[in-house]
Amino acid sequence: MLEAYLKKRLEKKEILLMTHIVAGYPSFEASMNLVETMVNAGVDLMELQIPFSEPMADGPVILRANQKALERGTTVEKCLAFAAAVAERFNIPFLIMTYYNILFKYGVGSFVSRMAETGLKGAIIPDLPPEEGETYLKAMENHGLSPVLIFSPTTSLERMQYLGNFTRGFVYCVARKGVTGTRTTFSRHMSQYLKRCRETSPLPLAVGFGVGGRADVDYLTGKADIAVIGTRTIRLMEKDGIHAVGDFIKGLQVS
Repeated sequence: MLEAYLKKRLEKKEILLMTHIVAGYPSFEASMNLVETMVNAGVDLMELQIPFSEPMADGPVILRANQKALERGTTVEKCLAFAAAVAERFNIPFLIMTYYNILFKYGVGSFVSRMAETGLKGAIIPDLPPEEGETYLKAMENHGLSPVLIFSPTTSLERMQYLGNFTRGFVYCVARKGVTGTRTTFSRHMSQYLKRCRETSPLPLAVGFGVGGRADVDYLTGKADIAVIGTRTIRLMEKDGIHAVGDFIKGLQVS
């Protein structure tokens, strides 16, 4: 189970690193090289985003990557084949990140079955609340996969407790309102928010949306369990190449 893996890793590391790639951007060959580079740099788990035309939670960098991947012929089937290849090749958990329209068009039960067949460990579907996700949640449970749900700074305590009934593996705590890629200022308010998340759920806490460097990871150490890096690595890859991403990830490691 994903939760057991994470807790075992946390016995050896103060904070884990989760990265995010857009499958098929800038190509599937480059995506494979990027995954290999990140794994070799010490990443503990990874989100594989299936591109969607309207990725509402994503900022301009990841939005552009989604659009470019789609323009270059990326399909759901190609992404699932890619996911199967990386899950077989690399010994870390991989999760799908995408939007509910992808599952709806594919068929929720069929999509979850394919996830299980490919060796994926869970999924993050940010636009699917549990009130509308009964079929998805039941299919995930039947296949032993982790549906990861999201807390935000504006989520009430009561709502956190409700969401906690359905999330598995870990809780994804967004650092602020808005979309990915914008710089986040970590402050006393963040500490209070994460304390509230911790009190609500016994699962590991992942923090994303604006984690951009070692100072952010250091701040989160002791307050959260997983730092999520997405936009920054795409920017680095575009500007300086995949090798620069590996050096960056190595520099984030907390012993």
